Amino acid sequence: MSEKFIIKGGNPLSGVVEIAGYKNSAGACLAASLLTDEEVILDNLPLVEDIFKIIKVLESIGVEINWLDKRKIKIKAGSSLDVDKMNYGPVAETRVSVLLIGSLLSRFGKFKICHPGGDRIGVRPITTHLEALKKLGAKVKVENDFYIFNGGNLRGKEIILKEFSVTATENLMMAAVTLSGKTIIKGAAAEPQIQDLGFLLKKMGARIAGLGTNTILIEGVERLRGTSHKIIPDLIEAGTFIAAGALTPGEIEVRNIFPEHLDVFLDKLEEIGVNFEKGRDFVKVKYSPDLKAARVQALPYPGFPTDLLPITIPLLTQASGKSLIHDPLYENRFNYVQELKKMGADIEIVDPHRAFIYGKTPLHGLRIESWDIRAGASLVLAGLIAEGKTIIENVYQIDRGYEKIEERLQKLGADIKRVNI
Repeated sequence: MSEKFIIKGGNPLSGVVEIAGYKNSAGACLAASLLTDEEVILDNLPLVEDIFKIIKVLESIGVEINWLDKRKIKIKAGSSLDVDKMNYGPVAETRVSVLLIGSLLSRFGKFKICHPGGDRIGVRPITTHLEALKKLGAKVKVENDFYIFNGGNLRGKEIILKEFSVTATENLMMAAVTLSGKTIIKGAAAEPQIQDLGFLLKKMGARIAGLGTNTILIEGVERLRGTSHKIIPDLIEAGTFIAAGALTPGEIEVRNIFPEHLDVFLDKLEEIGVNFEKGRDFVKVKYSPDLKAARVQALPYPGFPTDLLPITIPLLTQASGKSLIHDPLYENRFNYVQELKKMGADIEIVDPHRAFIYGKTPLHGLRIESWDIRAGASLVLAGLIAEGKTIIENVYQIDRGYEKIEERLQKLGADIKRVNI
């Protein structure tokens, strides 16, 4: 039987919440641990399903994993790895597994991998990854739903990405750090998780310049060494709890964050009318009953994060006036909007990428389904302010990216519980 959340809305939320490590950064850093046969220690790992699955994949090929603390592991990808023993089950269940391609190509040269799984938010091909890696000299063919890679002739080169793809940029970085010559990635994504991966690779001995810009320069080195690294805080999780604080009576302090990673998001919240105070490593947010309509468009970093667009929609249902949301990247991002409409939200989907939200509308609890990680979090926020009882199905999707979100909300005063019914 699948687990569900039952939420009784209307409770005030107050208190402090500590933000965990960033799932998207942790996945890339775990993949990067394959680039050396020495020990890599990663701290501040988020204890979420997507990360557990990547660890399972690493263990299946012979990587030694030792937990040093609750969120700290020691990884040793020694000389006895066997990529042919890869457990493809977890690969097919998480999008994060796509990040293994670059490091496997660098470490083994020849391997096969199935198509990565993940959220149901639209067609998510890895064409950009494949085209870029082919320019480095990789050969790729598809057989029976598997990608078969041969990287015997890889060398540094100038690569121009056709889109600001975060994961394609990360795969190129990991594939290029030990290649002979210089690799230039133009049109590179600049998101915080890419910068975090770059910082780890530099600690391992890689020569990388341009992190945080759209042009990354990599001078290949012969080998990388072991090191230790602390994963950055999860800006999407931080944004989720900030939104919860704005929607519910009370005051929430969101700690252990890098507010600079949320600059555009926080600027938009200020425009909408959210009451918050920003500190060096925290944001304190108060209930904000007088929200205003806004136009919100997802853009590559440092623009508005696409993963925070679903988090913003419950806020806009409580804002006076007509809001526009626009996600140019994912054509199925608005699947879960139908669930919000069932709860009473007045939302008009204009096309697969745009929707109008008319507020202010009261929400009513009922049985709804989580479509993906961020959609699930959006529905949790809606349930916190809905009248009556909200039952959210398929909370496994939420668990993939949020660590025990119901327990953390309970500590703030929410009436939410996990059940099997």
